[in-house]
Amino acid sequence: MNHLIAPSLLAADFSKMESQIEIINKSEADWLHLDIMDGVFVPNISFGLPIIKSLRPHIDKPFDVHLMIVEPDKYITDFKNAGADLLNVHYEACTHLHRTIDAIKKEGMQAGVTLNPHTPIFLLEEIIKEVDLVLLMSVNPGFGGQKFIENTFKKLSELRNLIEKKGSRALIQVDGGVTIANAQQLINAGADVLVAGSAVFNAPNPIQAVKELKHFLPEPPLSAIK
Repeated sequence: MNHLIAPSLLAADFSKMESQIEIINKSEADWLHLDIMDGVFVPNISFGLPIIKSLRPHIDKPFDVHLMIVEPDKYITDFKNAGADLLNVHYEACTHLHRTIDAIKKEGMQAGVTLNPHTPIFLLEEIIKEVDLVLLMSVNPGFGGQKFIENTFKKLSELRNLIEKKGSRALIQVDGGVTIANAQQLINAGADVLVAGSAVFNAPNPIQAVKELKHFLPEPPLSAIK
Protein backbone atom coordinates (compact mmCIF):
# COMPACT_ATOMS: atom_id res chain seq x y z
CA MET A 1 0.00 0.00 0.00
CA ASN A 2 1.03 3.61 -0.42
CA HIS A 3 1.96 5.22 2.86
CA LEU A 4 -0.50 7.52 4.65
CA ILE A 5 0.04 11.00 6.09
CA ALA A 6 -1.75 12.09 9.26
CA PRO A 7 -1.17 15.75 10.16
CA SER A 8 -1.26 16.32 13.91
CA LEU A 9 -3.70 19.00 15.02
CA LEU A 10 -1.55 19.61 18.10
CA ALA A 11 0.79 21.73 15.94
CA ALA A 12 -1.99 23.80 14.36
CA ASP A 13 -2.69 27.45 15.15
CA PHE A 14 -5.86 27.28 17.23
CA SER A 15 -6.45 31.02 16.80
CA LYS A 16 -6.92 30.38 13.06
CA MET A 17 -8.86 27.15 13.19
CA GLU A 18 -10.97 27.84 10.10
CA SER A 19 -7.84 28.16 7.93
CA GLN A 20 -6.27 25.10 9.60
CA ILE A 21 -9.35 23.05 8.76
CA GLU A 22 -9.13 24.27 5.17
CA ILE A 23 -5.51 23.09 5.02
CA ILE A 24 -6.50 19.62 6.19
CA ASN A 25 -9.41 19.30 3.78
CA LYS A 26 -7.57 20.65 0.72
CA SER A 27 -4.35 18.72 1.29
CA GLU A 28 -3.55 15.12 0.39
CA ALA A 29 -3.66 14.19 4.08
CA ASP A 30 -5.20 10.77 4.60
CA TRP A 31 -6.16 11.10 8.29
CA LEU A 32 -6.25 13.80 10.95
CA HIS A 33 -4.24 12.86 14.04
CA LEU A 34 -5.71 14.10 17.33
CA ASP A 35 -3.59 13.93 20.49
CA ILE A 36 -5.62 13.77 23.70
CA MET A 37 -3.50 14.56 26.78
CA ASP A 38 -4.73 14.55 30.37
CA GLY A 39 -1.79 16.02 32.30
CA VAL A 40 -1.48 12.75 34.23
CA PHE A 41 -0.26 10.10 31.80
CA VAL A 42 1.80 12.79 30.05
CA PRO A 43 3.03 16.13 31.47
CA ASN A 44 0.75 18.27 29.33
CA ILE A 45 -2.94 18.96 28.66
CA SER A 46 -4.18 19.37 25.09
CA PHE A 47 -7.86 19.12 24.15
CA GLY A 48 -10.69 16.64 24.49
CA LEU A 49 -14.11 15.50 23.42
CA PRO A 50 -15.74 18.91 22.75
CA ILE A 51 -13.03 19.86 20.22
CA ILE A 52 -13.32 16.56 18.36
CA LYS A 53 -17.11 16.78 18.28
CA SER A 54 -17.03 20.37 16.99
CA LEU A 55 -14.48 19.55 14.27
CA ARG A 56 -16.19 16.40 13.00
CA PRO A 57 -18.81 18.06 10.72
CA HIS A 58 -16.16 20.25 9.06
CA ILE A 59 -13.40 17.76 8.20
CA ASP A 60 -13.79 15.04 5.60
CA LYS A 61 -10.83 12.90 6.74
CA PRO A 62 -10.90 9.95 9.17
CA PHE A 63 -10.15 10.95 12.76
CA ASP A 64 -7.12 9.12 14.16
CA VAL A 65 -7.50 9.71 17.91
CA HIS A 66 -4.47 9.06 20.11
CA LEU A 67 -5.35 8.79 23.81
CA MET A 68 -2.44 9.80 26.05
CA ILE A 69 -4.57 9.40 29.15
CA VAL A 70 -4.99 7.14 32.15
CA GLU A 71 -7.97 4.75 32.26
CA PRO A 72 -8.86 5.10 28.56
CA ASP A 73 -11.53 2.39 28.90
CA LYS A 74 -13.85 4.89 30.60
CA TYR A 75 -14.07 7.06 27.49
CA ILE A 76 -14.25 4.63 24.57
CA THR A 77 -17.94 5.19 23.85
CA ASP A 78 -17.58 8.95 24.32
CA PHE A 79 -14.85 9.17 21.70
CA LYS A 80 -16.88 7.06 19.29
CA ASN A 81 -19.82 9.42 19.73
CA ALA A 82 -17.56 12.44 19.24
CA GLY A 83 -16.44 11.15 15.85
CA ALA A 84 -13.33 8.99 16.26
CA ASP A 85 -12.71 6.48 13.46
CA LEU A 86 -9.57 4.95 14.94
CA LEU A 87 -8.92 4.95 18.69
CA ASN A 88 -5.37 4.42 19.85
CA VAL A 89 -4.47 3.60 23.46
CA HIS A 90 -1.09 3.31 25.15
CA TYR A 91 0.19 -0.12 26.14
CA GLU A 92 1.54 1.52 29.30
CA ALA A 93 -1.91 2.83 30.29
CA CYS A 94 -3.91 -0.39 29.87
CA THR A 95 -3.97 -3.05 32.57
CA HIS A 96 -6.18 -5.32 30.44
CA LEU A 97 -5.15 -4.41 26.91
CA HIS A 98 -7.03 -7.22 25.15
CA ARG A 99 -10.27 -6.14 26.85
CA THR A 100 -9.66 -2.52 25.84
CA ILE A 101 -8.98 -3.41 22.19
CA ASP A 102 -12.11 -5.56 22.11
CA ALA A 103 -14.21 -2.73 23.56
CA ILE A 104 -12.94 -0.31 20.90
CA LYS A 105 -13.82 -2.71 18.10
CA LYS A 106 -17.27 -3.37 19.54
CA GLU A 107 -17.95 0.35 19.18
CA GLY A 108 -17.21 0.06 15.46
CA MET A 109 -13.83 1.81 15.52
CA GLN A 110 -10.45 0.56 14.41
CA ALA A 111 -8.20 -0.19 17.36
CA GLY A 112 -4.60 0.87 17.81
CA VAL A 113 -1.96 0.47 20.50
CA THR A 114 0.93 2.85 21.15
CA LEU A 115 4.38 2.12 22.53
CA ASN A 116 6.49 4.75 24.29
CA PRO A 117 10.15 4.92 23.23
CA HIS A 118 11.30 2.77 26.17
CA THR A 119 8.69 0.01 25.68
CA PRO A 120 9.99 -3.08 23.84
CA ILE A 121 8.28 -4.57 20.79
CA PHE A 122 8.08 -8.14 22.11
CA LEU A 123 5.35 -7.10 24.58
CA LEU A 124 2.91 -7.00 21.65
CA GLU A 125 3.33 -10.65 20.70
CA GLU A 126 0.02 -11.75 22.25
CA ILE A 127 -2.05 -8.83 20.90
CA ILE A 128 -0.54 -8.01 17.51
CA LYS A 129 -3.12 -9.99 15.51
CA GLU A 130 -5.98 -8.20 17.27
CA VAL A 131 -4.99 -4.61 16.53
CA ASP A 132 -5.42 -2.59 13.36
CA LEU A 133 -2.46 -0.30 14.01
CA VAL A 134 0.64 0.04 16.18
CA LEU A 135 1.96 3.53 16.87
CA LEU A 136 5.64 3.85 17.69
CA MET A 137 6.41 7.05 19.56
CA SER A 138 9.66 8.43 18.18
CA VAL A 139 9.75 11.10 20.89
CA ASN A 140 8.67 10.99 24.51
CA PRO A 141 4.95 11.85 24.46
CA GLY A 142 3.52 15.06 25.81
CA PHE A 143 4.88 17.86 23.64
CA GLY A 144 5.20 18.62 19.94
CA GLY A 145 8.34 19.72 18.13
CA GLN A 146 10.76 17.27 19.78
CA LYS A 147 13.86 15.70 18.26
CA PHE A 148 13.43 12.30 16.60
CA ILE A 149 14.82 9.32 18.58
CA GLU A 150 17.05 7.34 16.21
CA ASN A 151 16.41 3.98 17.96
CA THR A 152 12.96 4.12 16.35
CA PHE A 153 14.45 2.64 13.17
CA LYS A 154 15.51 -0.48 15.09
CA LYS A 155 12.05 -0.79 16.65
CA LEU A 156 10.44 -0.37 13.24
CA SER A 157 12.38 -3.32 11.91
CA GLU A 158 11.52 -5.44 14.96
CA LEU A 159 7.83 -4.58 14.69
CA ARG A 160 7.70 -5.32 10.97
CA ASN A 161 9.26 -8.72 11.65
CA LEU A 162 6.73 -9.44 14.42
CA ILE A 163 3.79 -8.48 12.21
CA GLU A 164 4.99 -10.76 9.42
CA LYS A 165 5.80 -13.60 11.82
CA LYS A 166 2.34 -13.51 13.41
CA GLY A 167 0.43 -12.91 10.19
CA SER A 168 -0.99 -9.64 11.50
CA ARG A 169 -2.55 -7.00 9.24
CA ALA A 170 -1.67 -4.14 11.59
CA LEU A 171 -0.36 -0.91 10.10
CA ILE A 172 2.71 0.75 11.61
CA GLN A 173 2.47 4.42 12.49
CA VAL A 174 5.32 6.69 13.60
CA ASP A 175 4.78 9.89 15.59
CA GLY A 176 7.38 12.44 16.67
CA GLY A 177 10.05 14.39 14.82
CA VAL A 178 8.82 13.29 11.38
CA THR A 179 10.05 15.58 8.58
CA ILE A 180 10.62 15.45 4.85
CA ALA A 181 14.27 14.70 5.69
CA ASN A 182 13.52 11.36 7.38
CA ALA A 183 10.14 10.41 5.89
CA GLN A 184 11.43 8.20 3.10
CA GLN A 185 13.82 6.40 5.45
CA LEU A 186 10.92 5.71 7.83
CA ILE A 187 8.80 4.28 5.02
CA ASN A 188 11.72 2.17 3.79
CA ALA A 189 12.18 0.86 7.34
CA GLY A 190 8.58 -0.36 7.47
CA ALA A 191 6.29 2.52 8.46
CA ASP A 192 2.85 2.72 6.84
CA VAL A 193 1.54 5.94 8.43
CA LEU A 194 3.49 9.09 9.27
CA VAL A 195 2.19 11.59 11.82
CA ALA A 196 3.54 15.07 11.09
CA GLY A 197 2.83 18.15 13.17
CA SER A 198 5.44 20.89 12.90
CA ALA A 199 6.55 19.61 9.49
CA VAL A 200 3.09 20.46 8.16
CA PHE A 201 1.62 23.33 10.14
CA ASN A 202 4.90 25.27 10.57
CA ALA A 203 5.80 24.97 6.89
CA PRO A 204 5.54 28.02 4.59
CA ASN A 205 3.00 26.06 2.52
CA PRO A 206 1.34 23.32 4.62
CA ILE A 207 -0.55 21.83 1.67
CA GLN A 208 2.69 21.51 -0.28
CA ALA A 209 4.36 20.05 2.81
CA VAL A 210 1.78 17.26 2.95
CA LYS A 211 2.31 16.64 -0.76
CA GLU A 212 6.06 16.31 -0.27
CA LEU A 213 5.61 13.93 2.65
CA LYS A 214 3.19 11.90 0.55
CA HIS A 215 5.26 11.77 -2.64
CA PHE A 216 8.80 12.74 -1.54
CA LEU A 217 9.02 15.51 -4.11
CA PRO A 218 12.46 17.15 -3.91
CA GLU A 219 11.29 20.67 -4.85
CA PRO A 220 10.55 23.17 -3.52
CA PRO A 221 12.55 22.61 -0.29
CA LEU A 222 10.77 23.10 3.01
CA SER A 223 13.45 25.41 4.36
CA ALA A 224 11.32 26.76 7.19
CA ILE A 225 10.62 23.44 8.91
CA LYS A 226 11.76 23.56 12.53
